[in-house]
Amino acid sequence: MGSPALAPAAESGAESPKAGVLLVAFGTSVPEALASMKAVDAEFKAAFPGQPVVWAYTSQIIRKKIAAEGHPVGGISDGLAQLAKDGVKVVRVQSLHVMAGEEFSALERAVLIDLQKNPGRFDSVFLGRPMLESKKDAQELIQAIREDVKSLRGKDAALVLMGHGQSHGRADLTFEGTRAVFHDADKRVFMATVEGARSVDDLLVELKAAKVKKVVIEPLMLVAGDHAHNDLAGDEDDSWASKLKAAGFKVETNLKGLGQIAGARAILVRHAREAADDLTKEPKKQ
Repeated sequence: MGSPALAPAAESGAESPKAGVLLVAFGTSVPEALASMKAVDAEFKAAFPGQPVVWAYTSQIIRKKIAAEGHPVGGISDGLAQLAKDGVKVVRVQSLHVMAGEEFSALERAVLIDLQKNPGRFDSVFLGRPMLESKKDAQELIQAIREDVKSLRGKDAALVLMGHGQSHGRADLTFEGTRAVFHDADKRVFMATVEGARSVDDLLVELKAAKVKKVVIEPLMLVAGDHAHNDLAGDEDDSWASKLKAAGFKVETNLKGLGQIAGARAILVRHAREAADDLTKEPKKQ
């Protein structure tokens, strides 16, 4: 597929009610980043055979840009309408966000508004949580990342991961918890964010204190998109790569999104399978 467009459904035999999947991401307009999207698309089609797998991008700017380039991907309401058109009655909406921050809250709100506007269209709409929620998620993810980057790191390189973060601090604590789990698994794993509380300047202090000489840097994001190519690996003086080099570190760049790592995709599929939060019903109180 040229981009993870709203793919036509494969017929799902005689099973009833018909189920389908809506994958929701912020979106990307960076061609190199589509490798992650394609890998996630293939993973979900294999995990949910015979079910339509539809994509939605939440960024209006990105949707407009890629539509102009001939690769349209709709928003959440478009994706739900496509599934309804395909005859789906049980929907699994899977967030492709890394942590539950501002974007995930907006996703949930958008789905609920669409359900209010179209009552009775679906029997159930299950919401799958972002990639990193539990300690188990973080342990699985760092194991997958370390295995994936092992040959690039060699024996002595530290691993530096760039998270997105958010200026108001949403997901800061999830990020810090993830950082602690990652550090427990490997003392040579370091993390900071583009927009969150833990900055690249904090990172530099930490790396110097740990007497690190060489680092492999990569994004802790679904895709290696604009942030990875510019903020992380760009030639400008304020990119992470430039700052690390200026501070005397030997830097190896790994522009690979989490969607390209099998273990990361497996967490998203597990969350989709385990989702029990039916947005068409009142929350159950235990």
